Amino acid sequence: MNLKKLYEMQKALDFHIEMKHGLENQDLFDQKVLALLVEVGELANETRCFKFWSKKPSSPRETVLEEFVDGIHFILSLGIECGFTSEIEFMGESKGSITEQFNDVFRTISSFQKSRSESDYRNLFRSFMNLANLLGFATNDIEEAYRVKNEVNYERQQNGY
Repeated sequence: MNLKKLYEMQKALDFHIEMKHGLENQDLFDQKVLALLVEVGELANETRCFKFWSKKPSSPRETVLEEFVDGIHFILSLGIECGFTSEIEFMGESKGSITEQFNDVFRTISSFQKSRSESDYRNLFRSFMNLANLLGFATNDIEEAYRVKNEVNYERQQNGY
């Protein structure tokens, strides 16, 4: 995955949002963490992986992928906020169920929020990408969906979102 390109796109979007909303030089770390937690919850809801009481299937793949890249936006933004924008090697090792991986993602978000360390950030990103692997998303799918959603986010800002 071309993280350098994604970080550049996210940095430009973050700058645009911060300028438009008068948020320059503000610490938005906690808001971004909460936004990421919400997005991961929305992603879990679309997969329905934890809804043992329901027979309704997962949302369509495109919907799940769009929710996934919402999480990528905030992970990248958090990395930028903390100065962690170097390449990360993703192992592609996903063990266990999708539900277990979601729980791991939530754990790694919490660890990163507490430490703000680069190693915990890398663990968070890897955990999220392991979830992508379990969901059947290839890196090229993620990059393209990110590009499309990034454009949507700009349009939303221009329309008073």
